[in-house]
Amino acid sequence: MATQSTGQGRAAATKDWSAAQYLKFAEQRTRPSRDLIAQVPLASPTRVIDIGCGPGNSTEVLAKQWPDAHISGMDSSPDMIETARKALPNLDFTVADLQTYTPEGPVDLLFSNAVFQWINFEDRIPIISRLIQSLKPGGVFAFQVPDNHTEKSHEAMRAVAANGPWSETLGRLKPALGPFQTPLELYNGLKPLCSSIDVWHTYYQHPLGGHQEIVEWVKGTGLRPFIDPLDPEQKEGFLAAYLEKLKELYPLCDDGSVLLRYPRLFFVAVRA
Repeated sequence: MATQSTGQGRAAATKDWSAAQYLKFAEQRTRPSRDLIAQVPLASPTRVIDIGCGPGNSTEVLAKQWPDAHISGMDSSPDMIETARKALPNLDFTVADLQTYTPEGPVDLLFSNAVFQWINFEDRIPIISRLIQSLKPGGVFAFQVPDNHTEKSHEAMRAVAANGPWSETLGRLKPALGPFQTPLELYNGLKPLCSSIDVWHTYYQHPLGGHQEIVEWVKGTGLRPFIDPLDPEQKEGFLAAYLEKLKELYPLCDDGSVLLRYPRLFFVAVRA
């Protein structure tokens, strides 16, 4: 799930990622992998690569789905790869930069769970095109990404960033990620390489144990470009202000939990 990018949002985060923080919500983060795999039109792929594999949670799902395939994972985060290797010692994992990564030899399935949102908007189609061309004819490229640029959780990040003693620092770094390509843009940009494309949205409603759990969720991913550049005092202040903003935006359920709406964009393409 981590990848090197020259994008401002990604660059504002520190280089390595915390597998422990990411895995606090392992089930919720892994479910989209299972939903994506269910739509992959391959019965018995020989070679599968998990792009931006993170701590290996999505790679494990792939290995269970296709136990006879050669499955490997790549990620830019050494901490993520170390965790993946410990969890799945029989699989191959590599630290690599998606900006320049190209698989060696033909591949049946390139799979990616929540990675391409970290790539610059203008770089996404060229990088995905390059990866599709590394597939065998009839091979599949399948990915999903959060599509939550306009969700309340992310609007709150930008609002808090613009107000407070951290505003000058964050204003200079421009940590906010931009929107992802629309389905139409993905289709038009990638269809010349593909015999078929399937693209859709799923809106998950995650019951969480209060507003602090929303903070903990996004601390592992989307909030990092905002808080990583701050000193400890500013980081504490930012998180406190963000928590208060979330309390304004997300009503409590009758049982005290909070529903976090989480849209994700899914894409499955077959190489021509």
